[in-house]
Amino acid sequence: MSRMPPLSTTRLTRDGQRLVALTQALARSGSRLEDLYWENLLAAQLNKLLQGKKNQTIESVLERLLATDLNAYEILVEQAETLSESTTITHQGTEYDALLFSAPVVAWTRYQLPNGELTEPQSKALTQYLQAHIIAEGAAVAMIPALVNFDQMPQSFQETHTWMQRLALLALGASTETCSINQQEDPEGMLADARFAIGAIVVPKGQALFRWQTPQDDAIALRKASQLDWEKTSSEIITPLFTGCHVEYLQPDAYYMNSREADRRIRPLALKAAVTWLQTAAHLPGDDLRAVITGCGETSIEEYRIGFSTRSSDEVIYGCIWPVLSKEEAAIDNTEGEVIDIPDEITALLKEQGVTDVRRLPGVHPAEFCDDCGAPYFPDPSGEMMHPELPDEIDMAPVHFH
Repeated sequence: MSRMPPLSTTRLTRDGQRLVALTQALARSGSRLEDLYWENLLAAQLNKLLQGKKNQTIESVLERLLATDLNAYEILVEQAETLSESTTITHQGTEYDALLFSAPVVAWTRYQLPNGELTEPQSKALTQYLQAHIIAEGAAVAMIPALVNFDQMPQSFQETHTWMQRLALLALGASTETCSINQQEDPEGMLADARFAIGAIVVPKGQALFRWQTPQDDAIALRKASQLDWEKTSSEIITPLFTGCHVEYLQPDAYYMNSREADRRIRPLALKAAVTWLQTAAHLPGDDLRAVITGCGETSIEEYRIGFSTRSSDEVIYGCIWPVLSKEEAAIDNTEGEVIDIPDEITALLKEQGVTDVRRLPGVHPAEFCDDCGAPYFPDPSGEMMHPELPDEIDMAPVHFH
């Protein structure tokens, strides 16, 4: 969702073609008045698609624009996110603003990551803590009664829009229809992941959504205080669910922004968890490990893959994926403009964990997967993408903490 989509050669529908035309017209606008004109037409087209029959039109257009017009791509992402996570609802003659929000929790461990399931009383308590510390006084709120992970969250803008609408109507007491949560993938072997408390805030149109929206006070200080209060109270419930884990609490905020922020925070933690696990479970100290970094994707880098081997062998024994979250991160070597050197960041993190032999492969490599089990392949020192295989004497699965 927050990660850059793969490229596609799918032929666009008529609605998709119009979406491209309106987005590119907005991208080339030369004044704020013209911006407003195109934004209104673009919003109408997006709302038509979000409220229509199930489709992937918006996602298909984004794939096309990613390959052909990055400026237009960024504009469409922003507009699609805004319209799918927020709306205006009229209920009993009153207009309300509604926002889908999340409160992410990021956890990592050297053991097996727990599911972190909530009981009904725990879910109700978290809602009360959010009302007490984060959500503006007097705002209505409805929460999904579970901590969900990325696999369980909406995988399209349409699905996000549906969650937002249903939770907003629940908050207003205008409906009892709940959100459909996607099937959770097998978490076996997970060492780092994010969980999200997700809900919708509803207020009379134009009123504040969050407690720090008070113009007479210091919003930054209030925001920080709200976060500290939320972390203190919510940790009483959440921390015991993740025994044996390091847990971080992110600022509750708008859905898409927090999805990206959680993705960003997970990346170094997942890498740290992988190295820590290799050092403890596989009994391989950092100076016995070798790490190879390569960018993978089609025409641009969509993710970095880090393959681990030992100094005495080129066989890949483990791997870690670092997803790309922006066009600056996706820039290939020697691309002009602002470039974020992710391999340098990965290298620094690995060296902090004691892995001194780190190699970087140039260029972009195909993101290969195993045909039999679907596992991603990782690079060996020669640049060949290989299936990771631990020696037989080492148990591959992380252990549960008791």
